[in-house]
Amino acid sequence: MTFNKYVKRCPGPRGHKEERMPTTPLNRREFSLGLAVLLPGLEAAGQTDLTWSPGISETAQAIHQEVSFPANAKRIYALLLDSRQFSKMTGGIATEINPEVGGAFSLFGGLIRGRQVDLVPGERIVQAWRSESWKPHLYSLASFVLVPEGPGTRLVFEHTGFPTGQAEHLASGWREHYWAPMKKFLAS
Repeated sequence: MTFNKYVKRCPGPRGHKEERMPTTPLNRREFSLGLAVLLPGLEAAGQTDLTWSPGISETAQAIHQEVSFPANAKRIYALLLDSRQFSKMTGGIATEINPEVGGAFSLFGGLIRGRQVDLVPGERIVQAWRSESWKPHLYSLASFVLVPEGPGTRLVFEHTGFPTGQAEHLASGWREHYWAPMKKFLAS
């Protein structure tokens, strides 16, 4: 079967072969016949799955928390990026924080590790963040956005890219090991 009657000849770009372009739409029967001819070729090439996926996991999970603190954004930013203050806030647990983009951090005695991805002083901290219990080389993304709110600051927190099934554990961990100690530390 030939589809020449549905194709017009168009000159190609300078010196190239001419191209063929469809001029009239195929009816349902002609389309089906064309598809029937095409499918065996796709099957032979291992391309039988004609469903399309945008690459978004059906089980994607994220944590969004907003917490207000009785301190300005500059103070919150410093607390999250200063080893001495963070360690004091968490009861003296070993803490190492390099407060530069690309800098590594180790929190809670090495249970949490990562790198600073983006830092805007007094406004935003974005970290590649991981628990030592996760598979090697698996990092999530933790984002702390500091929004001035009267004399205090509202911290808008997003955590994405963590292993499936960890959302509940991580969400309570942020409240228990970050927000509650931060409030207590800032109130003293």
